[in-house]
Amino acid sequence: MNYKDKKIYLAGNGGMVGSAIQRSLVKNNYTNLIVRQFDELNLIRQADVEKFFSSEKPEIVIVAAAKVGGILANNTYRAQFLYENLMIESNIIHAAHEAGVEKLIFLGSSCIYPKLAPQPLKEEYLLSDYLEYTNEPYALAKISGIKLCESYYRQYGDNYYSAMPTNLYGQNDNFNLETSHVLPALMRKFHEAKVNTAGEKIPDVTIWGTGSPKREFLYVEDLAEAIVFLLEKIDAKDLYEKGISQINVGTGEDLTIGELALLVADVVGFKGKIVYDKSKPDGTPRKLMDVSRINSLGWKYKTPLRQGIEQTYAWFLKNKC
Repeated sequence: MNYKDKKIYLAGNGGMVGSAIQRSLVKNNYTNLIVRQFDELNLIRQADVEKFFSSEKPEIVIVAAAKVGGILANNTYRAQFLYENLMIESNIIHAAHEAGVEKLIFLGSSCIYPKLAPQPLKEEYLLSDYLEYTNEPYALAKISGIKLCESYYRQYGDNYYSAMPTNLYGQNDNFNLETSHVLPALMRKFHEAKVNTAGEKIPDVTIWGTGSPKREFLYVEDLAEAIVFLLEKIDAKDLYEKGISQINVGTGEDLTIGELALLVADVVGFKGKIVYDKSKPDGTPRKLMDVSRINSLGWKYKTPLRQGIEQTYAWFLKNKC
């Protein structure tokens, strides 16, 4: 399907995911893009969103806007994560329907799947069991967005569907230790320990939990290419008529947090001791995406984890130090 000449609204272009999608769209010759910063359009305000859609009349919408964070942020700001994400997705999806938007892709998260679901996580496992408590509000909001897209398809025939990326990292990531995800948090901790070394003593770096949970990581530029691929190759009916509500996007490979820590430490050049605070939560024991569906359609990730971490650290040194 050729959408090159369509007017595309990319919600959330200022974040890590949205900015990567914008770069990928431009690289693939999508130039008729509409973007707005938060101070230009508050997506939590329904009237503002409806006014924007009425005036701009986008034909395609990609929803990368969200309030995101790691375990600490998710568990601390539970009401904020639930409320803001519900409002953002509800306002955009409904306004898109009212404006007659031809196609909408909503980005979710692997945390939508149950805490103890079989591995790897198949699309069919959605709503099959209990969620992980620490990120339950965020997961519930994302599940609502998935089902909102599906419901607008089933009631109105709208070509709206959802893509579920695994854990993402890369350029423009959040390196704030209070709100970041595990990989950028490790990168910042190891970097600061390295540069703040006084004399012979290298500071220890403490990591939450046991280091045993397993996680999958996808370089954000690969995710962006996947979204362009889905835009061109997949319609809502291709998912819903096969009995699934979303399509997974990931590498299909994982490693323990302990192994990730050693890898990031090596890339950063941290030579000190890694200490695990076992009093802190581990979160879900394992989250590995089954990506057989998107692979069978012709998309596969390109960036090996070490290469992606090296590129992310180079960006961090240039922009955050």
